[in-house]
Amino acid sequence: ALETLKMFEKKDSRVKSAAATNLSFLYYLENELAQATNYADLAVNSDRYNPAALTNKGNTVFANGDYEKAAEFYKEALRNDSSCTEALYNLGLTYKKLNRIDEALDCFLKLHAILRNSAQVLHQIASIYEIMEDPNQAIEWLLQLISIVPTDPHVLSKLGKLYDNEGDKSQAFHYYYESYRYFPSNIEVIEWLGAYYID
Repeated sequence: ALETLKMFEKKDSRVKSAAATNLSFLYYLENELAQATNYADLAVNSDRYNPAALTNKGNTVFANGDYEKAAEFYKEALRNDSSCTEALYNLGLTYKKLNRIDEALDCFLKLHAILRNSAQVLHQIASIYEIMEDPNQAIEWLLQLISIVPTDPHVLSKLGKLYDNEGDKSQAFHYYYESYRYFPSNIEVIEWLGAYYID
């Protein structure tokens, strides 16, 4: 893939930007941040209005820990294309990292309106409500999530934990037991079930 894309580097700016965007992403996936950054810069310089290039640039900056700057690139990508879901998702993650929880929630709720059945988006919304110490909302979003991924043992055990914290032992047992059925090696779940049976 890298070799093929490198053949397009010499073409006109639009093609060069698209090739550099993809090269940047491939290097990012291989955790070669220096190369990913070089190609992200090349992509942005070739076409400043390419939302994918700006998102990739944001990703490389995010990976280097500069979350404020990453947010700027994601926002610029969204100004160029308001339907760029990758930029909106990553902006939500960035706000979460910056502890700007309300803004993160806003990003993920907007995304939910676009991607109704995205497991990742539902998970992030539930996670944010948990951070905001609103377990009822967290449970509500996790229930939506398991309607999409009913066999995810981590989501099921998270539901068990939230119900347990709320004092609802029967619901907690139900979700912990379901989690155990799909993934019987989770020690935390086994311990909870053991203690439940002893009680």
